[in-house]
Amino acid sequence: MYKYNDFDESFVRERVAQFRGQVARRIDGSLTEDEFKPLRLMNGLYLQLHAYMLRVAVPYGTLNSAQMDMLAHLAQTYDKGYGHFTTRQNIQYNWPELGDVPDMLSNLADVGMHAIQTSGNTIRNVTADHFAGAAADEIADPRPVAELLRQWSTDHPEFQFMPRKFKIAITGSPNDRAVTKAHDIGLRMVLRDGAAGYEVIVGGGLGRTPMIGKVITDFLPQADLLPYVEAIVSVWNRLGRRDNKYKSRIKITVHEHGIDEIRRLVDARFAVIRPTFSGVDQEMLAEIEAQFAAPAFKIADTKGYEAVRLTNPAFRSWTDTNLTQHRADGYAIVSISIKKHGATPGDATADQMRVMADLARTYGHDELRISHEQNVILPHVHKSDLPKLYAALRSADLATANIGLASDIIACPGMDYCALATARSIPIAQEIATRFDELKIEHDIGALKIKISGCINACGHHHVGHIGILGLDRAGVENYQITLGGDHTETAAVGERAGPGFSAAEIVPAIERLVLGYMDLRQASDETFLEAYRRLGVAPFKAILYPQEKANAA
Repeated sequence: MYKYNDFDESFVRERVAQFRGQVARRIDGSLTEDEFKPLRLMNGLYLQLHAYMLRVAVPYGTLNSAQMDMLAHLAQTYDKGYGHFTTRQNIQYNWPELGDVPDMLSNLADVGMHAIQTSGNTIRNVTADHFAGAAADEIADPRPVAELLRQWSTDHPEFQFMPRKFKIAITGSPNDRAVTKAHDIGLRMVLRDGAAGYEVIVGGGLGRTPMIGKVITDFLPQADLLPYVEAIVSVWNRLGRRDNKYKSRIKITVHEHGIDEIRRLVDARFAVIRPTFSGVDQEMLAEIEAQFAAPAFKIADTKGYEAVRLTNPAFRSWTDTNLTQHRADGYAIVSISIKKHGATPGDATADQMRVMADLARTYGHDELRISHEQNVILPHVHKSDLPKLYAALRSADLATANIGLASDIIACPGMDYCALATARSIPIAQEIATRFDELKIEHDIGALKIKISGCINACGHHHVGHIGILGLDRAGVENYQITLGGDHTETAAVGERAGPGFSAAEIVPAIERLVLGYMDLRQASDETFLEAYRRLGVAPFKAILYPQEKANAA
């Protein structure tokens, strides 16, 4: 993984010192909150419902054990003993004291981390496939390019005050685990005549006006990537609306001008700036790639692992759901669920973070990843180590076998923390997960993505959930709308609204009714909810959700 050089170290330390002075002036009253706001946002510090919230970047979701240990230290020292991993591969601390934040940032700098550009109208944390560098289906590791984009965009003078925030996601696999079609720019690595390049997608996004991105070019050579991305951002920075924040994102710009006109403008801009890229970016990329060299994978017998699988049903269940095929023989990718039934999705305690750091050190070649689905990944674990690793996870309450199942719910912080939210999402997610655990049918249901947001901004990605739940305020009462058929993968789709919303008391029974109804509708036990929905359409699912309407019509 990437390690700071002297320039990086100096840059981050200077920003910490600068912000320490700004915080001091806010505390002594020299700066008002309005004056302080743009300064704190440049350093990832928000003011939420109850307290300040610090959002820390985990670039492309990659951490080492020392960095995870530091996140645990911050949680224990400056928060309430836990942190919240987000859908953008960041971690948020919801209860820091303002005066402590410079020390938190200084601690982060000690391990090569920061909170720069995790807020504000800038290019945000570049996200990537959480299985990058390990997945068997990968063309190449996308993280070096993500790191190149991170370095290019950090403190870029042209892109510090754009119409709105800007998000880039990248995947090196044909199976999209980075939600590329719902980002401002999505980059999907593809092969042409044996050479790797990128399909470039623009204008995707969720929120108030959800849109699936459009392909602006189906193959971009690797060497042209950085100037082409710069051309896209430059065109949007010029055209993007600043008069209305709800129409400022590039998805609206693409919609209003059309993809053909945007492509024409981008190509024209690219022709101007491409000659200014002398190849230094490719030299930098080569240096970065060297820092992402694969670890030295060991060779060992896996018979012990197979024997435990045969004799321990709980272990076998966990391996069935929480492991993914690795590109190296004898290895597996381990997804650690931080979605224990009834727990807050995405929350990990300081002790759990330390356990995961220790496991990465002992069994995982010192690597961890944060997934956009709010789980933690150990990307490189030899199967012979899995029984011991599983035992350690069980001791830390981290061995829930539910990756990709009904209780593996993405949820935003909702009205429990967020100043923008109009409804609670965490308790609803907890109740749904608890209910399906009581029913003991999660594994029978199979793959199912339930995602919930507490407001129209869609931080919980509900639009691309197979079952999406949107919490809204209706005349002072929390109301939950259901969308169906959403998909965040390479076959991405925005879900269709099913009908009238449900009250907080009604939403969990409605979801249960919906899922049980799907199990009756499916052709075979391996037909997923999404497959059944695409085969049947919305009508039978609406009939399940609103049985009274069906009765009234009859």
